[in-house]
Amino acid sequence: MILILFGFLISFITVILFLILCAKIIIFFIKKKPFPKKLLIATLSGVVLISSIYIYETYFFTFSEIDREFIQQGPGPVTSPIEEYTANAYYEPYGGAAGGVNVWVEITNNNEKNKVQTVYYSDAKSNFSMEWMDEDTLYIQNDEPDYPNSNRSIELEIGKEIYHENGLACKSLLMKDEYETCYQN
Repeated sequence: MILILFGFLISFITVILFLILCAKIIIFFIKKKPFPKKLLIATLSGVVLISSIYIYETYFFTFSEIDREFIQQGPGPVTSPIEEYTANAYYEPYGGAAGGVNVWVEITNNNEKNKVQTVYYSDAKSNFSMEWMDEDTLYIQNDEPDYPNSNRSIELEIGKEIYHENGLACKSLLMKDEYETCYQN
């Protein structure tokens, strides 16, 4: 979160520098003043820094960035039929009074020293539940009945499939070995 705020600040400063640079370049051509080399370098540095932050946020995403300070326990735990896995859902409020709530589902592998893997992340809807279809398949229902386009429900094969509403987990180079198929909205 701090990195995103830092990125917005750098973006704002870079836009201002770019506007000043454009004005100085126009003055350079009209009045034959010295070329603003330092301003050009500062603007290009800002562009490189913003690009680096974007690349990092997009291709080096992990679920460890979830804000766990104000989490709330969701439905669960739900144990798989042969008790190999346990699914827990958590809610993450964001944006204060006018914000919303994200939901994520973590799967604990009870046979592998309680190894935990996040398999689902989305905006929470009013109708949320989890149900095991078989020992390796979890059905997650997440929809708003009054809004048909809000359905984020999915059936996931644990250990092979994950879902991230915005697709960040699907693009992440750090997470590509954790799943075979990644779904996004």
